[in-house]
Amino acid sequence: MTDKIALTPKTHSTPPARFSHGVRKGNILQVAGQVGFLPAEEGKPPTPAGPTLREQTLQTLANVQAVLQEGGASWEDAMMIRVYLTDVDHFAEMNQIYNTYFEEQGLTRPPAARTTVYVGLPAGLLVEIDALAVLD
Repeated sequence: MTDKIALTPKTHSTPPARFSHGVRKGNILQVAGQVGFLPAEEGKPPTPAGPTLREQTLQTLANVQAVLQEGGASWEDAMMIRVYLTDVDHFAEMNQIYNTYFEEQGLTRPPAARTTVYVGLPAGLLVEIDALAVLD
């Protein structure tokens, strides 16, 4: 039986509840919902990347990527990406940021499937993203 391994990149603080930033079992890697917090600093609470949707989305994508990399994966391995927005009016802007980000990644495989939903998040947070990856 394959072990389930918890993933916590050096850039991430310990989760605030009993969950892992990511888990890998065999060739399946699930990234927990990530938000736009800047890389962790020892002894300091997490800090949002900034107040704008752009700043938070780019940092959130960087945080998801850090968990993927910690588990030996990349965006090329992503099968499903879920985006959670707090405001329906942010959809078009987020889509533009998302498209530009992934164009810049230079991926050679088909893009991951994606779902976008609208949710409530703690005050000041505008976006959360999770991902499912399957490694070769």
